[in-house]
Amino acid sequence: MERTRVKSSTVLSVGYDPLEQVLVVEFKRGSLYHYLGVPVSDFENLMAAPSKGRFLHYRIKPRYQYRRVR
Repeated sequence: MERTRVKSSTVLSVGYDPLEQVLVVEFKRGSLYHYLGVPVSDFENLMAAPSKGRFLHYRIKPRYQYRRVR
């Protein structure tokens, strides 16, 4: 899946699969996470958020199952 680099102190890149509703987040420390069942609206809100890390912490992590891929 293609990911887009973002301006963030903690997040390196973000990708999204609309068919599977999987949000992919690569962190600057090297870890890669898949967040499952994320609607496109939350992906769009993440990409528009002034703080990607804060949005992930408060809006994505508490709401969706996730797994560390790397």
